[in-house]
Amino acid sequence: MSIANHLAPSPQPHAHTFINPQGLYDPRPNGYSHVVVAHAPARLVFVAGQGGEDAEGALPADFAAQVGQALRNLQAALHAAQARLADIVRLTVLVVDHTPQRLAVLSTSLKALWGDHPTPACTLIPVPRLALDGMLFEIEAQAVVPLGTGQSGAIEAR
Repeated sequence: MSIANHLAPSPQPHAHTFINPQGLYDPRPNGYSHVVVAHAPARLVFVAGQGGEDAEGALPADFAAQVGQALRNLQAALHAAQARLADIVRLTVLVVDHTPQRLAVLSTSLKALWGDHPTPACTLIPVPRLALDGMLFEIEAQAVVPLGTGQSGAIEAR
């Protein structure tokens, strides 16, 4: 799954407005924006927290490996909903035993994924533990997909 596909411009211009107001520090080096305005009409996509488990449920011990797998899982979930990274307006990130080094890993990973494209609003929450033993990272997303992109209509259970 190509990152470029997920960040390609929307067929509808100005689907979202990304704002980093003067008077607030520049969050772009950390891979997010302060404010995102989503313009309707649109489909809303809510992606549950994605951890670093692979399709077989294996969870690497390394924080960076978990972040990488969780971001791949996020992209797979978006793809299933016919949404793209560019449609994400908000991320919530949970980090066990948060440190400046873990923030650097996350920031580098988000910047690599989004590149020069506008980044979603994001909140990082340090936590003492997540759902699985050894789980160090989880990311959830809300996306707003402009109508006329992807499929709309019936809800499909899988």
